[in-house]
Amino acid sequence: MRIVCGLFAALYLCALGILAIGTFGLFGQEQDPLAGAFLLPIGMPWIAIADRTGMQGALVVILAPLVNLALLMATCRLLGRARRSLPAGDRP
Repeated sequence: MRIVCGLFAALYLCALGILAIGTFGLFGQEQDPLAGAFLLPIGMPWIAIADRTGMQGALVVILAPLVNLALLMATCRLLGRARRSLPAGDRP
């Protein structure tokens, strides 16, 4: 489960990097209005919920994946606690 959290965090950082490069035209890249498109799939369903409630803007798209990352990390910790609470013979 830690691998999944790490991969998700890496994807999020890459998507933020692509957003910064495309938005500000860094490294000779042309400015691209669709640079944040990679944040959309990793921010679902929170982006859809925010859209339905009327919340708009780039900040919603940038912060929505953090909610998913927080949920993944919380799940990882809960599973780790559950595994540690099992008797030694019952651990997978």
